[in-house]
Amino acid sequence: MRRHVLRVGLASLALLGFTAAAEPPPAPRTDSTPLARQAIRAQLMPHRYTTLAAEIGAKINRLPVPEGGSFRAGQVLVGFDCSVQQALLQKSQAELQAAEKTAQAHQDLKTFNSVGQLELDLSVAAVSKARADVGSQRAVLEKCSILAPFSGRVAEQKVRDQQFVQPGQHLLDILDDSTLELAFIVPSAWLAWLRVGSEFRIEIDETGKSYPARLTRLAARVDPVSQSLKVNAAIHGRFPELMAGMSGRVDLHAPRGR
Repeated sequence: MRRHVLRVGLASLALLGFTAAAEPPPAPRTDSTPLARQAIRAQLMPHRYTTLAAEIGAKINRLPVPEGGSFRAGQVLVGFDCSVQQALLQKSQAELQAAEKTAQAHQDLKTFNSVGQLELDLSVAAVSKARADVGSQRAVLEKCSILAPFSGRVAEQKVRDQQFVQPGQHLLDILDDSTLELAFIVPSAWLAWLRVGSEFRIEIDETGKSYPARLTRLAARVDPVSQSLKVNAAIHGRFPELMAGMSGRVDLHAPRGR
């Protein structure tokens, strides 16, 4: 009887030991946000960038800044052959002169009651119409040259010299690389210590070097699905080897005590 009880007791202990061994150890606690466990990546972006398009249909006769070249604000980037538009302006100016003389003649005749009020009103309206045509042609001529809206560089030429373009056709991609900005995503939990003006460093893949940067603005809202936030920063200083489109790893950590 004692041997039977002893056997049952040993079997129970063995079963408990097997069950304890089969249970996996508790997983270590980790941050619930997957983004927090990944390296933060950022991309260099120009301070300003845009695509210039044609506002008139004409042939290009000037592309003074080559692809990759630098320019200053107000400099001519594209020039069009506007000989036809210039001729139309001269025609409108001649019609305006004729309308003004006709209206003046009718005004003189009106003093002698030699012309009706309707004819006088029509001649005055003709002057207004001719003056509007002149203004319209001058506005078209002002679009025969595209000036740089800011200082920067030509990123891409989409057309060539002597090419005829249509209104709305893209001509140049330009960017302002005087200040390179960074755009990246961080966990929303970092809002507890992340502030505009915070300084950090970024290691750029293409150069293999580390550069100083400073946070410039935070997004207006948090993505509730990924629990993340978009932030922007700027490279602190001028480094000629850096170019828009480069990317790297952000070295940004919470201050001590957080």
